[in-house]
This record gives sequence, C-alpha cells and structure tokens, in this order.
Amino acid sequence: MQYGYVSQDQWADRLAAALRDSESESWSRRTAAGRQLAAWAEREEVGPVLERLLLDAHDTAVTQETARALLERRDLVGLRAVLAALSRAEEWSTVDQLDGEVFGYQSRMIADDRTDEFVDQLVRLAADNDKGVRDEALRLSRPGKQP
Repeated sequence: MQYGYVSQDQWADRLAAALRDSESESWSRRTAAGRQLAAWAEREEVGPVLERLLLDAHDTAVTQETARALLERRDLVGLRAVLAALSRAEEWSTVDQLDGEVFGYQSRMIADDRTDEFVDQLVRLAADNDKGVRDEALRLSRPGKQP
C-alpha cells in the first residue's frame, strides 16, 4: 500500500464528492465541503460554489469554516474569495462572520511577521476587476478603518 500518493482519478472523485456535499441539507456536510473545496479555489467551477458556501443562508458555521479554510491558504486566491463574498453579503450575521474571519487573518499575518505580505495582497486586490473586492481591500488598507 502506498501512502501519500493520490491519483488524478482519486482527486477528481474527491472534488466531485465535495461539490455534491456542498448542496447537502446537512450543515456539517456543507461545512466539510467548504473546507475541502478551499483547496481547489482556483478552479473555475469551484469559485461560485465557495461563494454560495461563504454566503450560506442557513448556518454561519458553514460561512465561518469555509472562510477559515480559504484564509488558511494565506494567498491572494483565498483572501480574494472571502472579500468578494463579504462585498456581496446581505445578512448582518454573515457580514459579521466574514469580517471577523478577515480580522483574524490580518491578526495572524501580523503575529507571524507577514505584515508586508498582507499589505501586498491588499494592494493587489485594490486593483482587482471586481468592484466589491476593490472596495473591501481599500477599506482594509485604510488606517483606523480595519474590520
């Protein structure tokens, strides 16, 4: 038995299962799907599903865990996805949850001496094609206007 090797077919099966679970009635399955799908955030078919999970109308645990998984990537793709959802969120509880996750991400980046990296991400996202992403990145980069 080989450990650590996952074939292309196995990856495709895992992705398909996570996409199916993202539509489950069960909040815990949607939450697990959000965590798993964060690894594939660059994929065109995954982006809209992640946004739906980030804006989950039924349970903020889905929002929280999906956002955390995306932000744990510590890259532009993950932060962009969360900022895009934040800019589209309409429910106060969702806005509050996403804003809190972004604040936590910012705090972890600062604590890990990665402030320059975080600032660079905001600068790049302030020039994004999506107005909502741009606005959120600009809001975060203004002193005294943090989440």
